[in-house]
Amino acid sequence: MNISNLSQDEVNVVENCENHAPANASTSHTERDLKIDILKDICDNNANFFSKDNTENGQRLYLSFLAIVDSVEKAKPKILAIETDMHYFDFDENTPGNGYRSFLLVLDLAIQMAIDCSEKVLQKRDSTFFRKTYLTKDIESCSHLMNSLDSCLTQLQTIMSLCTDGNLFVGEDYPLDELFTQYGEINQHCFYGRHLGFQYCDSIRNVLQFIALSMTLFSEVYYNQGSMISKATNSVISSTKFFIDPEQRAKRIVNISQHAEVDFCKAFWFLAEAELMNQLPSIVSPSVAISKVIQIPPEPIVIENLDGESYEVPVPSSYIGRKSVQVRLISHKIREGMLGTKGKSPMDPPSNALLIHCHGGGFVAQSSKSHDGYLRHWAKKLDVPILCIDYSLAPEAPFPRALEEILFAYCWAKKHHEFLGTTGEIIIGAGDSAGANLLLSSTLKCIESNIPTMSGLFVAYVPTLVHYIPSPARLLCMMDPLLPFGFLMKCLKAYACPDPHLQQTFSNNNNKDTESFEEITESDIMELQAHKSPTSENSDTLTYESLESNEVNVSDSVSSHKSGPLMNEILERYAKEQQLSVDGNKDTTKASTSQSLSNASNSFQSKVANFVCSLRNSFSKYLVIGERTASDAEKLLDLDTSPQINFVDRFCFEVPKDPFLSPIFATDEDLRKFPPTKVLSVEMDPCLDDCIMFAKRLKNVGNDVSLDILRGLPHGFLNFSLFSKEAHEGSNVCVRRIEELLKQRRQNQTIL
Repeated sequence: MNISNLSQDEVNVVENCENHAPANASTSHTERDLKIDILKDICDNNANFFSKDNTENGQRLYLSFLAIVDSVEKAKPKILAIETDMHYFDFDENTPGNGYRSFLLVLDLAIQMAIDCSEKVLQKRDSTFFRKTYLTKDIESCSHLMNSLDSCLTQLQTIMSLCTDGNLFVGEDYPLDELFTQYGEINQHCFYGRHLGFQYCDSIRNVLQFIALSMTLFSEVYYNQGSMISKATNSVISSTKFFIDPEQRAKRIVNISQHAEVDFCKAFWFLAEAELMNQLPSIVSPSVAISKVIQIPPEPIVIENLDGESYEVPVPSSYIGRKSVQVRLISHKIREGMLGTKGKSPMDPPSNALLIHCHGGGFVAQSSKSHDGYLRHWAKKLDVPILCIDYSLAPEAPFPRALEEILFAYCWAKKHHEFLGTTGEIIIGAGDSAGANLLLSSTLKCIESNIPTMSGLFVAYVPTLVHYIPSPARLLCMMDPLLPFGFLMKCLKAYACPDPHLQQTFSNNNNKDTESFEEITESDIMELQAHKSPTSENSDTLTYESLESNEVNVSDSVSSHKSGPLMNEILERYAKEQQLSVDGNKDTTKASTSQSLSNASNSFQSKVANFVCSLRNSFSKYLVIGERTASDAEKLLDLDTSPQINFVDRFCFEVPKDPFLSPIFATDEDLRKFPPTKVLSVEMDPCLDDCIMFAKRLKNVGNDVSLDILRGLPHGFLNFSLFSKEAHEGSNVCVRRIEELLKQRRQNQTIL
């Protein structure tokens, strides 16, 4: 990891975010061998002890300890082979990191966890209070985990043998059917059961366990039939097993990832924008003076290209026709010229910089609102206005619709910067995940159109290859709670491979908005204020629904789903009811929460994490255990499900080698024209290899590029900065990189 220019506190937190994590990127070969020997000795001792125990649990323990020893023995030569050559795939010698190293780190953590579990059995097996049943399940889970990791190491060896010249992706000429068939043979259930999230830091692990449990509960509501009340009632009753049985939860999560359609992903991820979650940033995050939604009318924009000639920016029109583009302006200060600030005082002068942000969400979900927690933090730290683009979402608006909107909004901001409280001298782009992909692609569009690019780019955990080509890091999807393999493939397919009937459906869509931005006055904007949040009377947040009274909110219409909104409502109401039953009523809950957060001695993140845990625990009070028939969700997701899946038939799809879809395919000539770029990823990111390979390409053409690889955090960690100290510190690293881009650009302007 590149830790230059970080404060000592940030370095300490990022490098030590797991108490049991090795000091280096992975444990040295000698240390790993020592730990393997320790594990084998303990397992052999326990196996000998339980070989004489003829009870069911005693024999299960005996066989599990033997299985652990067998798995680590088989893994040793594979580890050595991978460790010998993995450094060839690093970005540079100062930034050790790639999918191979990540898997060895996962293995090191699994070995340590197996040692801890085995020692617990060793120390307590003679005790009268020995919890044999519970520990039997723990040891069995460890044995399955070690066996699955051994299978992953076999896949990694195959991938490494097919890659040359430091390329982390398998060559396209290699038949991938065999690799994907082997993927389907890996037991994923052990990664989502009682040891879910073991590879992450403690604070993140708690959040991920809550999210995994929420996913299983949501699946019950989503797939059950009947009225809203019967759905909620049946789902509560049928979900008991997920609280008391981690293995059942694991089974459901794996089946969801394999069988649920992209609409389920959209609906579940949109829960992040439920009212309950929307109120958290206003409590925990720094307050902002401006947070408003603006609709950019679909009118032609003319800007000056690099040759001094006029260039007309195409109005977004793919698939859903000519619609306004929604953006959100966030600012810690009220600045001169900002929309909606007429008559307000005092005002700060316009900033010389603007940050344009593109949110993640797999191209299919979320918006700037779901990323509000860390964006408020960024707005205060950076002290520049942030313009967030709420692009249209797949599958209703697949490629290239979102790309068209990003380019259009950027050019609008460049031309009308004075309305955003900035002089427009410096425009930095920042994006995470899918939004980062769109940011890179829009830069290529600028280069193709010969118009000025942004002054610098910051991209976090970005997928640069929208394809199913295997890489070692992508194998991490087999154990990722947030981005399982099935979810990843379905999201990419929804964006990159639209329904062939979709274009025909919208080909004759010629909706046009007649009002232009210039025709709307300041008073018109104030009159069109749509609504305020429930806390708006005392809040710093003011939201405008539209600049045009007859405009349809594209993001809302795209996210509409025959079941999605209903499911969101059920889960949101259900969560509120549980919280209200504990604290009395909504108003007192909010007041007491705010008071406790302001007076507590520990961090805001810890308090919110405690709130999440309390909410999770409150669910259990309303569960009823009893005999019942299988729910609709069980019939669809759990029953008659094959333990193996044909990944080739289910997830493989043809994707064109389009650099606007997969920036990794950009030409060297175009990459040389990229602005300075900061790339950030995490060791457990399925998109880690995408980040490394794209950073390498920029570096090879002489571009100004840096790469950070953080530890202990998952893909999408920025969304957890309110819940986790480590994620919050990771967000600080992002701020530091953006500050470096701003400083670099300002220095260049001074020199010129």
